[in-house]
Amino acid sequence: MKKEGIIREILGWVMTLAITFVCALIINYTIIASALVVTSSMENTIMVNSRVMGLRVAYVINDPKRFDIILFKPPDHEDSIPYVKRIIGLPNEKVEVIGGKVYINDSDVPLDDSFIKEVARGDFGPFYVPEGFYLVLGDNRNSSNDSRFWQNKFVAKDKIIGKIYFEYYPSPHMLK
Repeated sequence: MKKEGIIREILGWVMTLAITFVCALIINYTIIASALVVTSSMENTIMVNSRVMGLRVAYVINDPKRFDIILFKPPDHEDSIPYVKRIIGLPNEKVEVIGGKVYINDSDVPLDDSFIKEVARGDFGPFYVPEGFYLVLGDNRNSSNDSRFWQNKFVAKDKIIGKIYFEYYPSPHMLK
């Protein structure tokens, strides 16, 4: 009788752990997107070796918006680790970088880029963002491998893994 009780207790714990593990896998591969940032391309918003988290389902109903920080498969290297960058250009927009400032659709006023690490060097574009695609840049523009330099300049919506909301390591905080 005692032996059956111990076996039942062990089986109960094994089942609980197995169910917990399966639930964690399902959540991780369907709801939560997590990544380790291995480059300085998003400094000072996200520092090297930070761990970030977001939602895979963020764009199921809504479309990505300008300034969203996203996790995506890079167009030129889809088999590499996912990248983290900020959406700058939306579908059907003309994006141009002049004197390090970003201009959309020939506007006289550059985008508010107060979040970037330092004024970007150089002129780029114009880039015409196709329907269903996005132009992305790093916040550390002088040290970012982003849309300006890729052969395939734009990120397709279906290659976006999720929207990043939160840094959980080393200093937990919401991202803007």
